[in-house]
Amino acid sequence: MRPADDSDEALMSRFARGEAAAFELLYRRHESRVWRYLIRHVGNHAIAEELTQEVWFAVARDAARYKPSARFTTWVFTLAHNRMVDSFRARRPTQSLNAPDNESGTTLRQLAASSGAEPFAAAVANDQLAALLNALHQLPPEQREAFVLQVEGDCSIDDIAAITGTSFETAKSRLRYARTKLRELLKEHL
Repeated sequence: MRPADDSDEALMSRFARGEAAAFELLYRRHESRVWRYLIRHVGNHAIAEELTQEVWFAVARDAARYKPSARFTTWVFTLAHNRMVDSFRARRPTQSLNAPDNESGTTLRQLAASSGAEPFAAAVANDQLAALLNALHQLPPEQREAFVLQVEGDCSIDDIAAITGTSFETAKSRLRYARTKLRELLKEHL
């Protein structure tokens, strides 16, 4: 088996035994998904970058204690969720999950940009992305988190429940309500 084909859990085991290349591969596989999860919640590039670094430092620091009782992605998104909650608590007077940010326009342009896109296609993509991000920010935080974990984190309902510390039924219901609300909010863009 080639290293690139190894499971995340196998890579963590190899990293815990001192193989730095295994960590690099894990990082390349999941860094952008973790960052997108965080940026969608905190809405600030600097904070998302800081939290992403904290998550990966925690992965490196805790590699020897990692037990593959759950998927690696469940574990890493749990770390991201906990770092994000801690950050909100620490910044409570000045940060809000729904606070608009001066950087959001930049985020829209970066996420909507595609190399070689024609101007009209880029404008349509930018409009659709703006509508989606606007709709996401209208969701209650718990529903938004469940939706983003499934879409960005590729997490199952069981994973979402584990990450957020809720029951399976609660996670399932939050996801269902999020999808229903998003469909309603995005009717004109579909």
